[in-house]
Amino acid sequence: MEKNNKIMQFIGLDCILMILLTMVDQWTKSLVVHHLKGQSDVILIPGVFQLHYLENRGAAFGMLQNQKAFFICMEILILLIVCYILVKCPAQKKYRIGRLCMVGIAAGDVGNMIDRLRFDYVVDFISFVLIHFPIFNVADCYIVVATIVLFLLFLFVFEEKDLEFLSFKQNRYRKM
Repeated sequence: MEKNNKIMQFIGLDCILMILLTMVDQWTKSLVVHHLKGQSDVILIPGVFQLHYLENRGAAFGMLQNQKAFFICMEILILLIVCYILVKCPAQKKYRIGRLCMVGIAAGDVGNMIDRLRFDYVVDFISFVLIHFPIFNVADCYIVVATIVLFLLFLFVFEEKDLEFLSFKQNRYRKM
């Protein structure tokens, strides 16, 4: 019972953090809409970094333009997977960074889904012109950073047995 209470506490904290991160994403997008829409780019580092208002109706590099239904379905699927992982994730210290990554992915997912539902596009504004990188937003930052950290955790920290909690198989046939 104590184990379930601890997991529920973590899930509660995860939800609060996800909401806060989503609010930051939506706040930055609101600022951009009010201050950059219809305006010239704000050059922060000439030839390297600028703020550029963009209504993105697709994914990175403009792929899959005007596929709102597809993106909404994928975002819901991702959110369900993240929720499953957070519910199943043990309440041990070694999983905290992984939980934070899952929360970051969920917050980015929800932030972009809100845009798609409200506007039929995602507001992007962060532009690295030096490397011609796709224009992105804070939600995208959450997703990319969290995914990179998860990749590093899977590569260097977690062992296969550390991820058994994700298995759909029943534990009764496994050796402990």
